[in-house]
Amino acid sequence: MSTLTHDKRIAPPSRTAPGLVLALLSAASFALSGPLAKGLIDSGWTAGAAVTARVLIAAAVLIGPALVALRGRWFLVRRNLGLLVAYGLIAIAGCQLAYFNAVDHMEVGVAILIEFTSPVAVIGWLWFRHGQRPSRLTVAGAVLAIIGLMLVLNLVSGADLDTVGVLWALGAMAGAAFYWIISADEDNGLPGIVLAAGGLLVGGIVLLVAGLIGIVPIATSRADVVLAGSPVPWWIPVTSLGVVTAGLAYVLGIAASRRLGSRLAAFVGLTEAVASVVFAWLLLDEAPAAIQLAGGVLILLGVVAVRLGEPRVTSGPDVGDAATP
Repeated sequence: MSTLTHDKRIAPPSRTAPGLVLALLSAASFALSGPLAKGLIDSGWTAGAAVTARVLIAAAVLIGPALVALRGRWFLVRRNLGLLVAYGLIAIAGCQLAYFNAVDHMEVGVAILIEFTSPVAVIGWLWFRHGQRPSRLTVAGAVLAIIGLMLVLNLVSGADLDTVGVLWALGAMAGAAFYWIISADEDNGLPGIVLAAGGLLVGGIVLLVAGLIGIVPIATSRADVVLAGSPVPWWIPVTSLGVVTAGLAYVLGIAASRRLGSRLAAFVGLTEAVASVVFAWLLLDEAPAAIQLAGGVLILLGVVAVRLGEPRVTSGPDVGDAATP
């Protein structure tokens, strides 16, 4: 496996601005999966069936563009085959399976909170592996973002913790951190869309096998799905899950990570929780509470603090000068 992105230099404005836009769009795309999946589950789908269909559809959509991006450079796939398999197993299938098992033992909000501490794990990895000690401003931003996340998930009242559930949620967190770190790496030479397509294909096959052997319960329904108060055919949210909330989301997320670095991209990714609340309001008529809106503000302030606390180097090439997707 090639050397991972070190995040040693702060990206210049020419890369940061588009990177932030891509990261926010990716977070919004990922966030849409929650309301769409909930609509499917309410109509008779299991969560395992929804996410397996989501990942496999995304892989099918991206395979064609990925082949075009390779332009016959199959040596890149051969050279990074282990990376693609690890990305699919850990960042996609492993993360999803761990999360499903976590929510089977504990409240959904608590499981999400633990998984979404992945940016802290990214900071720890960069410090431990590459000696990049976080600045005080970065640490302050991390604290603000985590507090904001707790408010967005409305967990201030407290919740019971299950040891097995916590361990599974920590596994999901590790998978999410792996996603941010690998996505930011440009040294492997893989176009972003190839990394996304390969990882989704591996992850989708693993999830399908897990469903067939009973690890992930799979059941589907052709009943209409109620979204924004109106019934829609089941295939519309299923297709949207695959194309928008997986295919598009992963491609945008990888592109953003390569412009921002894994640390900043991971914290911007926390806005997924805010976007999820907004989409739940629009599609499921679940109006956000004032405390959730306040939490969203804290997350944004935390992201700004992390951005300002990024390390600066006055000379040398910018991180990720290689071509981005």
